[in-house]
Amino acid sequence: MKRETTNRIRFVIEDILPPIIRDSKLFLWLAQSAWGSHISHLARFRERAPFLTAEEYAELYRNHPRVHAGTDNSDACIRRIVREITGSSVCDVGCGTGALLTHIKAGRPELTRLTGVDFVIDDAASLPEVEYVAAKIEALPFADGEFDTVVCTHVIEHVLEYREAIAELRRIARRRLIIVVPREREYRYTFNPHFNFFPYTHSFLRAVHPVPPRYVCEDIGRDIFYMEDREG
Repeated sequence: MKRETTNRIRFVIEDILPPIIRDSKLFLWLAQSAWGSHISHLARFRERAPFLTAEEYAELYRNHPRVHAGTDNSDACIRRIVREITGSSVCDVGCGTGALLTHIKAGRPELTRLTGVDFVIDDAASLPEVEYVAAKIEALPFADGEFDTVVCTHVIEHVLEYREAIAELRRIARRRLIIVVPREREYRYTFNPHFNFFPYTHSFLRAVHPVPPRYVCEDIGRDIFYMEDREG
């Protein structure tokens, strides 16, 4: 399923359904008819967020059904990311299947270094001319300013210690940092293992505080596109 399709579904269940229905047992019953007991597992996963072990965290992601074909990014986000890359080296943190790296490689053939980082899904390891590193976003094994552009899409919403994650992204980015998160409201029962929810662009700006002087934060469909320049 493409991101554009799920965004239409999200509009209905997040913005049109009233919270009294969205958080109800009726919605849970309907959701379970489509996804089974995994919906309840996700709800308990969020409730236990402060107490999860690394093994529990990894196990849920291994068992979580993949909703989108290849990438969680919409076509509009992919085009914007490829256009905004600067410099000759790029690191995609939370690269998943490597789909975004494939688009970056095709759209910016002049790049000399492409690196993908993830901790569970290692599909990107098979991509030609892409360096794959297994690591957690809160502790990236790179030097300060090692990459001209650092990209992180649909990851921050999954990370309990998201401020540590953002600090690490900033640390390894020399010239530009690009982050994409879903513009999303929090409910008891959801179809994703998210800890953090950003219903508005200013919700995300609070998460990335302090915001540097040179930044962009705007909606692209139902996603928030954030970009900051690390130079000057």
